[in-house]
Amino acid sequence: MAPLSALTQLELETRAHHERAAAPWLELLLRDVTLERYIGQLVRTYGFEAPLEAALAYTPGLGALLDLRARWRAGLIAQDLLALDVAPSAIANIPQSPSIAPFATTAQALGWLYVVERSSRIHEIVADHLVRWQPRCAGARTYLCAYRSVREQRWRELGEVLDEARPRTELIAAAHEAFRTAQRWFAGDATAASYADSMYSTR
Repeated sequence: MAPLSALTQLELETRAHHERAAAPWLELLLRDVTLERYIGQLVRTYGFEAPLEAALAYTPGLGALLDLRARWRAGLIAQDLLALDVAPSAIANIPQSPSIAPFATTAQALGWLYVVERSSRIHEIVADHLVRWQPRCAGARTYLCAYRSVREQRWRELGEVLDEARPRTELIAAAHEAFRTAQRWFAGDATAASYADSMYSTR
């Protein structure tokens, strides 16, 4: 029997996290979805992905394996918030997760990258729902639509690089850590939540 691909093994090993990881985005799939909720989700996502992108950029050797710039999307969140009339000063002061630091190995970095790339697989569904029920969001979905024409290509490229990552145990452990960190950030970080609320109330 052929060995499992790294992506398949990651999917199996981390499946206990998948439902909770998707929950913040799936909560936007309501007919009465509000701009406040969407802005809040963008703020929290920026607070997680901006420091992660910085940590990935400083990982030795990672840039030789993948075109990281093609995967950077935190800047697109800032564009979307600007399109929703959020002040530049407010965006500049979005709280960021303090739990993300530069990685010592490419295997660790790739485990974290897998987690954020996996979340993008439901973004297009959310984007289409938002434009239907909140037309005000039509011009503020660049982050959600970033992979619309290249999603399968990005996923395949990531899978090829993951297959070469060693040791695989380190890769899996990093993915578990990334899922746990993201879940704490999105579900339990009062600072990010209160900032998102205040950002909308002062627009």
